[in-house]
Amino acid sequence: QVQLVESGGGLVQPGGSLRLSCEASGRIFSSNLMGWHRQAPGKQRELVAHITSGGNTRYADSVKGRFTISRDNAKNTVYLQMNSLKPEDTAVYYCNIVQIGRDYWGQGTQVTVSS
Repeated sequence: QVQLVESGGGLVQPGGSLRLSCEASGRIFSSNLMGWHRQAPGKQRELVAHITSGGNTRYADSVKGRFTISRDNAKNTVYLQMNSLKPEDTAVYYCNIVQIGRDYWGQGTQVTVSS
């Protein structure tokens, strides 16, 4: 079994920054994909960014140039540095890990961008 625990969400003003962290525990394989998704009220969950165990990344167009995903394989942890935050970034952010064909999700952390 795999568990994911996110942290780092909160309330921030427009233009501000936040850093999310997500630590995976349990049986973690060396080859996997870790990512961040978000879900705003009344909207479907969408991909924000993901990163392979080799460091290849992919971003949603809406966050390119503002968000950076990174990971520490030794700690089984993925990070999301969010800069220049906008009110439309407000959502619950979920991390996930995909390995050997299975997808595991964290419980989510709220990010609110408001003045």
